[in-house]
Amino acid sequence: MFYFKYMTIRWLYSLICVVFGLALLVGGLLLPAHLRALDAAVIRNAGRNGSALLESMQIAAGEKRLGTAQQLLRAAQIANIPDSEPAGTAFANLVRQNPDALFWGDDARLENIFANGFKLSDQNSSLADFIVREENRDTALAHLGGSPNAAAQELLRSRSLTNTVIFSPSQSASGQAFDAAVSICGLLLDGGHLTAGMSNEICNVTTQANRGGSSQPLEQVLMDCLSLGERFNWDQLTAFAGQIQNLDTLRRLADAARNAGEKLPVLFAAVQLSGQPDAVAKYLAKFPDTGMPDLGASLRYGAGGVRELALRQQRFYDSSLERQVTAFYPFGRLFDFAANLSFQNPWSALAAKWFLYLLSGFFLAAAMHFAVPPLERQLQVRGFHLLREFLFSLGFLLVVLLLSEPFLAQDTQKGTFSLRLFPSTVGGAVPARIAGGQPTEKTVMSPTILLTLLVFFVLQALIYISCLVKLAEIRRQKVPPRMKLKLLENEDHLFDAGLYLGFVGTIISLIVASMGLIKFSLMAAYSSTSFGIIFVVIFKIFHLRPERRKLLLAAEAQNPAAEVYIPTVAPTSAVPS
Repeated sequence: MFYFKYMTIRWLYSLICVVFGLALLVGGLLLPAHLRALDAAVIRNAGRNGSALLESMQIAAGEKRLGTAQQLLRAAQIANIPDSEPAGTAFANLVRQNPDALFWGDDARLENIFANGFKLSDQNSSLADFIVREENRDTALAHLGGSPNAAAQELLRSRSLTNTVIFSPSQSASGQAFDAAVSICGLLLDGGHLTAGMSNEICNVTTQANRGGSSQPLEQVLMDCLSLGERFNWDQLTAFAGQIQNLDTLRRLADAARNAGEKLPVLFAAVQLSGQPDAVAKYLAKFPDTGMPDLGASLRYGAGGVRELALRQQRFYDSSLERQVTAFYPFGRLFDFAANLSFQNPWSALAAKWFLYLLSGFFLAAAMHFAVPPLERQLQVRGFHLLREFLFSLGFLLVVLLLSEPFLAQDTQKGTFSLRLFPSTVGGAVPARIAGGQPTEKTVMSPTILLTLLVFFVLQALIYISCLVKLAEIRRQKVPPRMKLKLLENEDHLFDAGLYLGFVGTIISLIVASMGLIKFSLMAAYSSTSFGIIFVVIFKIFHLRPERRKLLLAAEAQNPAAEVYIPTVAPTSAVPS
């Protein structure tokens, strides 16, 4: 009767621990903080601190910057933002009332300069298509000739260069592209549409080229300006380039624009809303495959959301299961609090998430401890079960992270930029050494390989520590030394568990690699066995062997050998003589 009551209490404790463990696990899963991803809930919280995309579009339209408003409207339609269709109808009415503002925006000065060369069909054309025409190009160069801007004057003198690398020289038969690029860049400088840092850098590379230095840096700038001019009209180009702080960002954004295709309005809107062109450029360079769709998804959350995604440099993550669970009370209220914490203090939220996982594993291990009947009284050592439960919680934390963390094992995305100048008068493709800078090299240690090595190492380390705990537990058990030696022999399979796990890890890795499910090297597969051998050897040589030696000496001291080995001799019968 007493034993039944005792076990009932233990099962009750086990049930309580299971409930607490599962509740903590759910709490950790609902905390929107991740290592390599930014949750949509966090972006939604960040979006409360900025204007919405359609609101920015309406502001631009009200200021007569219809080209900018057009790009923002197209981005809203790509992102499937509600009310984008009524906004499109209103925008079409504004364009009918003031069609020239679609190309020139609110720049009445430049509109007057090109009044004779601007046609009705030019409203929907790009700046490069407009400026490459001879009459417009001559108008631009003549205007720059009287510009008070020193950088524009220095740029105009670069037309005398003959040792060009990318463009044909201005004085050659095919020099129209060089003149068009100089016109676009010079008009930006003359109108004060570039930041002070950008203007100074352009002036420096131009001066260097004019004084006999390499003209390639200058031509790269001109190529980027011409490439953007091919995709934007004047109003859009000034809005896009007006926030760029340096030439490196200009090059990255020009590369992104060349590869954007139909998603070009998304790039334009991300730069405009975030106010962080450098962060947007780095984001797209870091995630060339998924960066543009992620930026497009963040546009639904306004300027603050795009800015947060670009500054965090993490992939966008939106879980449908998370939305379904948080639709119910009280999960929704708790989730909003957790999302705000993840936005305000991301590292604190991530630490809290991992701590919840750790506690969850500890309670689940405690539940198993209460559910399993206790060992004999003489073999029990107080407090050691807590160490085992803590080790289980560490392993549980590792497993949950591997299963729940988005994009954890994702390889680094590598994009290839194929730079080609348009219109066709510019020539062929740009040489590869100029297009991307340094050639892309294949990295030996990919994130998948590093994660595999880390997982194998941590698992072997946990088994190693568990063996140390078992060794310490046997050392403290109140039994004679000879019994301790037998208990150590009984744990031989546990002490060799590192080898078994190492072999299993290698075999599974080779099977997965042969099936083509995950790409990783043989080094990652054989590391499982290697780590197992190393940890088992260290444990048996430096921990188990000295302990057994002590126990052998203690057992001999307690019960010295009283029996002397006397070989038995078969009795011989006397033979009568």
